[in-house]
Amino acid sequence: MFVDNLHPLESKVLLALTRQPDAPPTLDQLAASTGLEPSQLSMAVEWLLAKSLIAVQAETVAHIASLTPIGELFFEKYAPIERVLSAAREAGQTGKRLTIQDIQAKEALEPSDVSKAVGTLKKEGAILIVQGGCIESTGRNSATAEAMRSLLQELRSGQRELQSFPEPLRSVLQQHAVKRGNAREPFRIDERVTRSFVLTPAGQEVAEQLSRDGVAEEVSQLTPELLKEGAWRTKRFRKYTISLRAPRIAAGKRHPYREFLDLVKLKLVSMGFQEMRGTLVETEFWNMDALFMPQFHPARDIHDVYFVKNPTHARTIAEPYLTQVTQVHEKGTGAGSTGWGYAFDAERAKRLVLRSQGTAVSARTLAAGASVPGKYFSIARCFRYDQVDATHATDFFQVEGIVLGADINFRTLLGLLNLFAREVAQAKEVKFLPAYFPFTEPSVEMHVRHPKLGWMELGGAGLFRPEVTTPLGVSVPVIAWGLGLDRMAMVALGIHDIRDLFSADLEFIRTMRGSF
Repeated sequence: MFVDNLHPLESKVLLALTRQPDAPPTLDQLAASTGLEPSQLSMAVEWLLAKSLIAVQAETVAHIASLTPIGELFFEKYAPIERVLSAAREAGQTGKRLTIQDIQAKEALEPSDVSKAVGTLKKEGAILIVQGGCIESTGRNSATAEAMRSLLQELRSGQRELQSFPEPLRSVLQQHAVKRGNAREPFRIDERVTRSFVLTPAGQEVAEQLSRDGVAEEVSQLTPELLKEGAWRTKRFRKYTISLRAPRIAAGKRHPYREFLDLVKLKLVSMGFQEMRGTLVETEFWNMDALFMPQFHPARDIHDVYFVKNPTHARTIAEPYLTQVTQVHEKGTGAGSTGWGYAFDAERAKRLVLRSQGTAVSARTLAAGASVPGKYFSIARCFRYDQVDATHATDFFQVEGIVLGADINFRTLLGLLNLFAREVAQAKEVKFLPAYFPFTEPSVEMHVRHPKLGWMELGGAGLFRPEVTTPLGVSVPVIAWGLGLDRMAMVALGIHDIRDLFSADLEFIRTMRGSF
């Protein structure tokens, strides 16, 4: 029965396996003995595995190193660490003072590449940082620079197993290999799985029958020529089995995260919220000043916010908001406080940044004359300098919301936050912790429990302080929140790494849970 249902490709593989009973062949060895194309061989092997006619004897994993396009460039123009060391030695010979800025300008290197190279060379004693931030060569060699050159030369000729390199070279290769979140590296390390196959008892029986009876030529399609000439009467037609499971067809669908974002919007609109919109590039005034964040606040540092390079400043800030916010910062005018007590810099308020929080959209909405009572939301893309890991990214979606009304209070806020956590994020456990934000009082942080990562902060919320609402022309209480939608999606979709939400792996996307 099995013989009649075999595909010719399967027959070739089975016969090849009978010729190598003592040394289970790998896919490469089977390809050589059968003469099949890789795609044909892969199909035949998968079919035979599904029919339990063959089995995997052994499986080994090898790590293969190769050059990336960046590595090819480094081979031609030398790696940053080589160029920095060469520049330092050249400056030492000529007696010139050499700064990091000089190297960046001369070598046309990225600041991060220069900083990384300088750090490594200083650690290895190849250079010194002297007074004035100048770099001097010590005359010593750099083990990393030498290893880099050796690796670039060896991998230029082709791929190699990682284990074939001596430990010092292997360590440098691993340090400078492409990793998630850091693609600008010269080397790449891929896993290569090698499997060997053997016949099962059932497969052995079928193979023996094939050896006795031979492999007859089969016809898989009834063509007009066969019918016209009557040749079909003498042909053997391939038999098919309908008992095997059909291959999975990946039907087109929307990205699960896109579906999640649409669901959030749908739920908020159904609750009576109006959508707010804002720009990705924002002034410090609306991103921070209007939210009563002092201009000396650490969150306004270059290490936390992305500043726009060109143009650097907006032309104007709308009045009377600039004047009223200035007075609140300096003296607390109209808000019943003393303010921050410093000289407000109107020019800094015009500086352009990438929006770091969705609350900037809320501030503009309040200033534009929000309805009272009123409920508003935005799904805002925000940008913050951060270390990328399982729960942090440098850009993220934030669901921002405000509710205005004379009868609004803190209990209203907690009720809405709890609703978001359970209905949108599908969280089973929720907790609230006291928090501090310059623009809300009282303030709270909302945390949910992720099944794998444990307790995870979703964001902050609170009642806008009078220092925020009064300069913008609002006289009723306003509750506000800014929650990380990416983290909410991690809980709802069963994702354990925030980067997987933006994965380019089609198989992962197709199998990602998409029903909420």
